[in-house]
Amino acid sequence: MRRVLPWLLVAVAALLFVAPLDPAFVERWYSGGVYLRLQPHVTAVSNRLPFAAFDLILVAAAATATWIVVAAVRGFRRRERWRAVARATVRLLGVGAALYIWFLGAWGLNYRRVPLLERLELAHDAPTPATVLALGQQAVERLNQLHAAAHAAPWIDPWHDRGLQEAFRVTQGYLADGGAAVPGRLKASILGSYFRWASVDGMVDPFALEVLANPDLLPFEKPFVAAHEWSHLAGYANESEASFVGWLTCVRAGDGAQYSAWLFLYWEVNSVLRPAERAALAAALGRGPRADVAAISERVRRGQLPQLRRVSWAAYDQYLKANRVEEGVRSYDAVITLLARARFTKDWVPVRLDAPHDPPGGSAP
Repeated sequence: MRRVLPWLLVAVAALLFVAPLDPAFVERWYSGGVYLRLQPHVTAVSNRLPFAAFDLILVAAAATATWIVVAAVRGFRRRERWRAVARATVRLLGVGAALYIWFLGAWGLNYRRVPLLERLELAHDAPTPATVLALGQQAVERLNQLHAAAHAAPWIDPWHDRGLQEAFRVTQGYLADGGAAVPGRLKASILGSYFRWASVDGMVDPFALEVLANPDLLPFEKPFVAAHEWSHLAGYANESEASFVGWLTCVRAGDGAQYSAWLFLYWEVNSVLRPAERAALAAALGRGPRADVAAISERVRRGQLPQLRRVSWAAYDQYLKANRVEEGVRSYDAVITLLARARFTKDWVPVRLDAPHDPPGGSAP
């Protein structure tokens, strides 16, 4: 059995990788069913741990791989070269397959659910440059309005912000029926330095369903980063969808969370504008928001290692494409498409295609 198990794991993993699962099936039975019944319990356990469970998994995986390689080297020394190579290869494939099966079952199948663009009522065509610029101008206006109130009181850690957590619960209800995911604490990790060097703000541990965060995040960045990662915990694996859900969460929370959401949108729009439009948008920022934008830029510039950042994001691009996100890392920018095309009623309530009638509210914001 010990010899058969690795091959069995590899066969199951390969089958799951190529299986053409129906998105509607995944949406109903996994993302909106099994996953949302398990996530609150798994995240509740990981939230109680004072350390990142992902660190233990990472260390255990590295230790196992090291043991396999060391055993292969010993086999080489005993002149069992081909047998040692074959044994090490099978073992490594078995461990990788087991991790992949765990990944898919615990969270990864959410990549194969029905896209949000196919579940929401769309009011507009694909965004034009003028539409994107208008979103940027709205972001600047809201940042200028919210800055004083957002900075008036001490910033609350998202884990202790009950208003943000309630907004997350409400937002999930607007987008899907059934249960709601629970938030996760923003945890430190042994990957903290890597996050800093690669300009990664945070990630969800897909095995223990917890949130890991960049240790250098500024207080006004944390609400949106938390809401974005919580949205991953809610089963929105696609980056643009997680940003969309996280943004809708923040805009219905307190002043600080709203400010964090509009700051994120300013950055997103700014990244796709032409230089002249980017300069005009920056000039319209008030002194306070401009200082916050400069602080974020300085944080990223000070911490990153450009070469590592390029390699890391190239690898992540391939990871997303392997999980059927065809646009790869460009899926981050697709949040603008979601915000520009979806129909909303009052207070940014999205209208679902399967809704029997419009959500309460009235006219679009």
